[in-house]
Amino acid sequence: MAQRNLLPFILLGLIEQSPKTGYDLKKEFETEIGEFWSVKHSQIYSELKRLVASEQIVSETGYFGNKIEKTYYKITNKGKETLETWKYSYDKQLVVNKDEFVLKLYFIKDKNDPRLKDLLNEQLLLHKNKLNHLNERMKKLFSDTKEIDDNYGHYLILNHAIRRENEYASWLEEAIGFLAK
Repeated sequence: MAQRNLLPFILLGLIEQSPKTGYDLKKEFETEIGEFWSVKHSQIYSELKRLVASEQIVSETGYFGNKIEKTYYKITNKGKETLETWKYSYDKQLVVNKDEFVLKLYFIKDKNDPRLKDLLNEQLLLHKNKLNHLNERMKKLFSDTKEIDDNYGHYLILNHAIRRENEYASWLEEAIGFLAK
């Protein structure tokens, strides 16, 4: 089954928070959204054009506060309706996790394969680094209950990511331990 293009909904949601430039949106994908969703820079701009053409957002180009011309995107009522409909729709299928590392493991048949130890250790390092990063984000963004209450969905996502990375690292440590036996 083909995956649904969710980028328009992400952009509508970000623009609904406040008008944004394409650059602002790109930065969102490099920070918060990038923790759980990735997109190419070029995809953002082509999707913005489609959203303008479908009258879900409008663009306003001008000089805002400095001498650099910028284009800001604002959500329209039609865009708000689309976003609300999507937010309250339910998907009855789990998304398949595309993990290249897991795919490589699938094709390793022998416990004594010389690539296995390095592959597992490299992944463990990557996941521990990711876990450290996520824990730092949690401390920075959610140091008190007001911040949690004001951004509860974001808090839940970050909490989930920390648990996922903890579990992944534990699983890798266990797999590495099995190799030693």
